[in-house]
Amino acid sequence: MSFQAYLDNIEAKTGLTPRQFMALAHERELDKPSTKAGEIVAWLKEDYGLGRGHAMALVHVIKNGPTISDKHVGTSGAHRDDSDTLWLDGVANRP
Repeated sequence: MSFQAYLDNIEAKTGLTPRQFMALAHERELDKPSTKAGEIVAWLKEDYGLGRGHAMALVHVIKNGPTISDKHVGTSGAHRDDSDTLWLDGVANRP
């Protein structure tokens, strides 16, 4: 599953876009560099019922923004992405 597909699945499950999760993390001060991934994962599990894999995808977005490694961009593997930039504003708003 691509990184973008993980984010799309999170939106389908929770009704929240990745950008909305970034804003919620900021409100809770979970977007600081010193915040441990486990703190964010615990919050996402408790409040939204997300499993570790989906939560870790959001941890990456919260801590690093929309840019991902180009390791899988343009490949044919299961984890391929079309771009090294993730769309954070929801499936319905994707250009």
